[in-house]
Amino acid sequence: MIIIKSSREIEYMRRAGKVVSETLALLQEFVKPGITTGELDRIAEEYIRKCNAVPSFKGYYGFPASICTSVNEEVVHGIPGKRVLQEGDIISIDCGAIVDGYHGDAARTFAVGRISKEAEELINVTKESFFKGVENARVGNRLTDISSAIQEYAESRGYSIVRDYVGHGIGMAMHEEPEVPNFGRPGRGPKLVKGMVLAIEPMVNIGAYDVEVLSNDWTVVTKDRTLSAHYENTVAILDNGPEILTLS
Repeated sequence: MIIIKSSREIEYMRRAGKVVSETLALLQEFVKPGITTGELDRIAEEYIRKCNAVPSFKGYYGFPASICTSVNEEVVHGIPGKRVLQEGDIISIDCGAIVDGYHGDAARTFAVGRISKEAEELINVTKESFFKGVENARVGNRLTDISSAIQEYAESRGYSIVRDYVGHGIGMAMHEEPEVPNFGRPGRGPKLVKGMVLAIEPMVNIGAYDVEVLSNDWTVVTKDRTLSAHYENTVAILDNGPEILTLS
């Protein structure tokens, strides 16, 4: 069942989204060669709790950290720890926070120092594919109008879209209906109505779209070990168009 949010609930989600966007902006300042992913997690959790919010991810199905840190060929769900970031790496950071019982969820891929043109272009295309999708997040459209626009843009640039992991509805639960694929034909799925809130999150690979899960049962990597990037925002469907709740 798709849960439609009231104006009051969306206001709660704006507050959660603000905490998430501020946390990601703070983390970007610290993403430099020499820092560990565990240190980034500590900085994130301290800031989220300072905002009187709760990290969405910590303990979620047993996840041990407050953010996901996915480096290079890691697509999503990377576990922060002792890994030291190196010049030329890229890191996708996924962050969630709960305010007044409602979640915000967003992800960004950051450069670690100077990166290759190939990696930079991947990050840019992934971000832009999100914005191509969100243009279609309008009352009266169908869900896969978002999906199709994301896929069309990424593939037109020579990249592949991950199939095994998708976006989702969000609200008082981190993951609600509907699933939001980043691929598919337009004009399918539920009709978009005012009050739907979606986490739209393209995951884009330089190589093939196939992925696999590492032995820690969390970290998802590209099967061919090529680079992957991730860009996500929490988006409310409103009468006057989509509102991105996790942009500063």
